[in-house]
Amino acid sequence: MLLTETEARAICDKLLGYVKADDAVVNVNSENYGHLRFAANAFTTSGARENVSIGVTVWIGGKRGSASTNEIDDESLKSTVALAEQLARISPVDREYMPTLGAQTYKPVNGYAEATSNISLTTRAKTINDAIAACEKAKVVGAGFHQARGTAGASATKNGNFIYDRSSLVSLGMTARTPDGTSSGYFLRNHFDVGKLDTARIAGEAIRKALEARNPRILEPGVYPAILEPQAVADLVGQLAFSFDARSAEEGRSPFSAPGGKTKVGEKIFDERLNVYSDPWHPELPGSKSAQGGFPSQKIYLVRNGVLENLIYSRYWAKQKSKEPTPGPVNSIIESSAPAVSVEDMIKSMDRGILLGRFWYIRGVDPRTALQTGLTRDGIWYIEKGKIQYPVKNFRFNQSVTQLLAPGNIDMIGKPERVGNSEGQGGNAALLPALRVKEFNFSSQSEAV
Repeated sequence: MLLTETEARAICDKLLGYVKADDAVVNVNSENYGHLRFAANAFTTSGARENVSIGVTVWIGGKRGSASTNEIDDESLKSTVALAEQLARISPVDREYMPTLGAQTYKPVNGYAEATSNISLTTRAKTINDAIAACEKAKVVGAGFHQARGTAGASATKNGNFIYDRSSLVSLGMTARTPDGTSSGYFLRNHFDVGKLDTARIAGEAIRKALEARNPRILEPGVYPAILEPQAVADLVGQLAFSFDARSAEEGRSPFSAPGGKTKVGEKIFDERLNVYSDPWHPELPGSKSAQGGFPSQKIYLVRNGVLENLIYSRYWAKQKSKEPTPGPVNSIIESSAPAVSVEDMIKSMDRGILLGRFWYIRGVDPRTALQTGLTRDGIWYIEKGKIQYPVKNFRFNQSVTQLLAPGNIDMIGKPERVGNSEGQGGNAALLPALRVKEFNFSSQSEAV
């Protein structure tokens, strides 16, 4: 069972009562988690866990020590605090220490659904059985991972701050393959409310993509116009809002750096229709009450109409630069200030290009240009004269995110949709649109399916 606010506060108060250090922050988190995995059109594993974890960080003479446990009896709490204090005494001075926050006021968010946290195992099994039945009817082989979790936790400081928050998340990612293993389709979505997760759509899209990706042709690598479906956008730039760090920009380690220790704040860095922001109270993508450093969350624009508007200053870095610290993002939203265009209309108006559904095994190459490399997977298609002509074999790509979103490269922008990157198995979420771009860099062919 998840901890109530009363229970979480009582544990935090106990922990702080044991602290003898100069300063401290304590955390308690509880979790309900369950999953169901299937492969080869059959259930494979189903599991659940309940857990409570404790974290204690203290400072003694500016020295920092941390310890954790998943036992909540009095003796375990007392020994965890003692261990953190012991480690602090033998540690070097924490040069970036800032006193913990005093009391803050947090505005409630609504990102928790009881039905998700305590998901019906019978209903979930039926849902996945329906997906398997759809695969069998289409004569494809289905595999996937369904997970649901609820979390409730609190944080408290020796200087008098306390916050309690709850959240939930459910996701289903599914792959469908033809029996010969030469064609594959994939689809993933998530939500905080299990009642709003359209599992029939997820299964249907994965199956459709697998069937329509049969008999792919070889296309030479190069620079092509491309349409990125929301999943592909999520895989490549899903957590973009969390990359606007002031320190890395001012130290020359960021695509938002400018010569001489300056930044690109105030410059048009993206297409003029693009807005990148965080909104804790967005009804489709509720965030957390608290942002980085424990500050109360705020709606914050990072990019507005293509112009870099804000960078995020931690308390330490703000002090170094004589600035005010910034409550950072708690979710990632990208949207257009112009009317949205559907993927279907993007295809109809494209003379020549490639339709991309998903990326995989993405790794950073150069943080200063936000250059990424990775693979396409699970079906891509060649478009000519407004129609999908045929599927093509996969590519490796090398693509700078800032070049992808730069002025002059984006043709059309879709309606934002809630989606998470596929390497995270739906364990994160963002609101992201489909994009049609003039140039996408495919560096070589890949034998991935």
